[in-house]
Amino acid sequence: MVGRKVSPNLDLNNDVAERRTRGESIVHLAFGEARLPVHPALKGQLAASSGENAYGAVPGGRAVRREAAGYFSRRNLPTEPEQVVVAPGSKPLLMAVQFVVPGDLVIPRPAWNTYKPQGLLAGKQVYEVDIPAECGGVPDPVKLRETVRAARAAGGNPRLVVLTLPDNPTGTTVSPELVREICAVAEEEDLYLISDEIYRDVVHDPATPVLSPAEVLPERTIVTNGLSKTLALGGWRIGVARFPDNVWGNSVRDGVISLASEVWSTLAIPMQEVAAYAFSEPPEVRDRFARSARLHGAVARAVYRIMIGAGATCRPPTGGFYVYPDFEPRRAVLEAKGITDAQSLFRYLFDEFGIVVLAGDNLGDDAGALRFKAATSLLYGHTREEQQLALDSEDPLSLPHIRDVLTRIEEAFTKLVG
Repeated sequence: MVGRKVSPNLDLNNDVAERRTRGESIVHLAFGEARLPVHPALKGQLAASSGENAYGAVPGGRAVRREAAGYFSRRNLPTEPEQVVVAPGSKPLLMAVQFVVPGDLVIPRPAWNTYKPQGLLAGKQVYEVDIPAECGGVPDPVKLRETVRAARAAGGNPRLVVLTLPDNPTGTTVSPELVREICAVAEEEDLYLISDEIYRDVVHDPATPVLSPAEVLPERTIVTNGLSKTLALGGWRIGVARFPDNVWGNSVRDGVISLASEVWSTLAIPMQEVAAYAFSEPPEVRDRFARSARLHGAVARAVYRIMIGAGATCRPPTGGFYVYPDFEPRRAVLEAKGITDAQSLFRYLFDEFGIVVLAGDNLGDDAGALRFKAATSLLYGHTREEQQLALDSEDPLSLPHIRDVLTRIEEAFTKLVG
């Protein structure tokens, strides 16, 4: 049993929505939705195909798989359409792989709060391995090897490792050197990798090197991605997976397709049309990628500076839209206010300042640690007009509605540690 009915970030999101309907003023930092307007070209693709209501092929039609294959190939992952499966979001694809690949699961700690419940739902033992000092998204290579060997000595069967590049919850990007180290351990220990690259196109600085594990260990790596983060289409539920072009990869792909045929049947044809257009990456889509990454980076770095200014330690964000501060340096001050762990820190911020974060223990972190995830992607405005201004601005931090919410956050954390 997973032990809870609703994913904690979704549960908090519902709570925030209800409180706002009652007139409460809340700064929502607990939900990783890219809250930006839908690009007009994507609306046009959806409208043009809205009359298509027939079932499609389970793995997706040839057109969308061809364009997705081109998308991966342009990122140094040569791909044929037969290696691709599309689905209503990357979540079901991740879940399907958990059911299809035998053996137990290894995840980083902390990690996105869906990985562990999915592994448990699939009947797996889940091993959590601390992340290295420089970034999140991957387990420390030395600790990964130690954990795998200890688990096998105790009768476990760890076989599948999830990596997140860039990372949710720390907002960091794994270096190529570290990716190679992880891949070396995976090959040595007979492990398979899932590389969750949903934030692949939300790297803040285009010069930041990004190396997919599938470039290093193509025969053992499944890659998942989607359009939720890069194009702000979370509610449209468009996900994609790339499987290795070998006997193992073909077997897992066929298993995922079989499971899909019994669970979600197919990605809706109108969404396949949207996905085919987006994965073809016309100039307007590439421009949206760049504008979104610039905005996400600017606001994430601003929140990072606020956390550092309040005395926390924190890895600098380089991708996605998260920061993951640690207030251990201010423990004495916080304990005087009754804040002793992740949950009491979350509760104090919510009750005293109307600021909602996701406590670190919801992400597999030590419950006694003073850490949390702050998602910065809901700070761009409450209206589509404000969000569009933020997206178009060369200096989004100068916009009054963004400046005001950042000021509120800074004042709250100044009081928190004062």
